[in-house]
Amino acid sequence: MAVEPGPHSIETEAVRRASGQARTLAAGMPRLMLEARRIAATVIHGLHGRRRSGSGENFWQYRRFLSGEPARRVDWRRSARDDHLYVREQEWEAAHTVWIWPDRSPSMVFASPLVWETKLDRTLVVTLALAEILVEGGERVGIPGVMRPTASRQVIDKIAQALVHDTGERSSLPPAFSPSPLSEIVMLSDFWSPISDFQEKIAYLSGSRAHGHVVQIVDPAEETFPYSGRIEFLDPEGAESVTAGRAETWRDDYLARLTDHRAQMRAETERLGWSFAVHRTDRPASELVLALHARMGQSGVLSPVTRNPAAQSETAA
Repeated sequence: MAVEPGPHSIETEAVRRASGQARTLAAGMPRLMLEARRIAATVIHGLHGRRRSGSGENFWQYRRFLSGEPARRVDWRRSARDDHLYVREQEWEAAHTVWIWPDRSPSMVFASPLVWETKLDRTLVVTLALAEILVEGGERVGIPGVMRPTASRQVIDKIAQALVHDTGERSSLPPAFSPSPLSEIVMLSDFWSPISDFQEKIAYLSGSRAHGHVVQIVDPAEETFPYSGRIEFLDPEGAESVTAGRAETWRDDYLARLTDHRAQMRAETERLGWSFAVHRTDRPASELVLALHARMGQSGVLSPVTRNPAAQSETAA
């Protein structure tokens, strides 16, 4: 005779599962942090940041004095070394807030034999590396529902600690939060949620005039459906399963549904002026980090590949 589990047993199972996930994440985090630092250092080496003149405390550059400017702006010490008058410009210092949301739901733990790391591992490495680069450039970075925006030089350590100790629900879409106007949001997920949930979420977030970047992180097997024969498919976020007698006969229907789902995501992001890209875990993480950094601050500017509705597998790089 089957016995219905009581509330206490359900709660105990939830705690056990959450504790197991936390231990697994904590065990792998040092490796992910090292990889993120390596990628960030590589990308930073080829960047010049977003420096510009404006109000601030740090020196940026000297420029020629322009006729009509107040004489008090002349830097007489620098001008004494030349036949021209020079103005000392300070670096523009308007802190920019970037919210990065890494999907840590069960579906992100998937990795096919075609790759060596899970979608979750790739998502966390990109999150940490991008945060390091942004903070290095003077920006503030936060994780919705997990960590308030910070400009700390130890941002990788802070994010890692916050994620490891986070006991919140591992949802497939970001929690409700209120980004400030003109801030930016980076969403990293496989986005296999119902399209209506996706549309509702980014419409809500864009309502604050924040600009967003949607990156669908996928395993190459999810793009190509390389299965044949009798295969049992399990729902990673539930207890359901379905068995295919001849999985290869499902391929065309699967790819058609994938194309339609992605087309609706692309249409919604373009309607709101957000960028959209697909990143496969068999591609280098550095490609995605570099592409995302290039898009920061370019509101409404999409790369040519994300504007192509016929593209089935657009990449972020």
